[in-house]
Amino acid sequence: MNTKLIIVEGLPGFGKSTTASIINDILIEKNIVSELFLEGNLNHPADYDGVACFTSIEFESLLVNCGHFKEVFQEKVTMMGNKCLLPYKKIKNEYGAKFPDKLFNMIIKNDIYELPFEVNKHLITEKWRKFAGNAENEHLTYIFECCFIQNPVTIGMIKYGEKKENVVNYVITLTEIIENLNPILIYINQDDLEFSFKKAVKERSKEWSDGFIDYYTTQGYGKINGYTGLDGTMKVLEARRDIENEIFDRLKINKVKINNSQYELSKYKSMIIENLKFYGI
Repeated sequence: MNTKLIIVEGLPGFGKSTTASIINDILIEKNIVSELFLEGNLNHPADYDGVACFTSIEFESLLVNCGHFKEVFQEKVTMMGNKCLLPYKKIKNEYGAKFPDKLFNMIIKNDIYELPFEVNKHLITEKWRKFAGNAENEHLTYIFECCFIQNPVTIGMIKYGEKKENVVNYVITLTEIIENLNPILIYINQDDLEFSFKKAVKERSKEWSDGFIDYYTTQGYGKINGYTGLDGTMKVLEARRDIENEIFDRLKINKVKINNSQYELSKYKSMIIENLKFYGI
């Protein structure tokens, strides 16, 4: 059976987006029809980014208080069971400054990744289920960056301090959903976690690093353990590495770890090519 899904995972700064893009290039070179979805893609077929979830009562209340955006919200909202899903980031991108900050900040509180763990898990697994059902009948290979392990670990362990087994089982559930896609999991390793993360901090904006550190230390696992600042964030990342390695070991799918410590692009691409060949690509 042809592989219809390649998943790229790893810690921040380890080269996930670079790896996913290289894989996409390799598939194009082999004349394999592919579609690449990097982190933050608002059109992701298996994940939600910038989507808020409301009950019907909550959504009706929003419509009463959203001024002339009422018709826009009514047009853009979709239903999942009895839940109203509003792609607010897409709307913000479309209307820019015309979309009031006050309204945006009111909606963002209902972002799917701000919801309780079990509610998030239900919505996300149903989205994966719908994706898998569609992808099984399509003649292309999807490449996903970081939404398969990273997101469940982030909301489970880092945001809510959930028990490890609950987080592991979340990912195992996703694995069972996609098994008919003959997926390949590529997990990126680095020899020096601290060097790699601090390198990412230097290369990215201060807004990104400040937000990352705040997210990792003021809630869930970081808060429970009293971690603060950059050093505390490193402690959380070490714990995340441990749980992700355990998840990797327990998943019963085609999988490989690739070391990206050298940052030598040509050699790294050759490594990826050899690993994909092993799985018939």
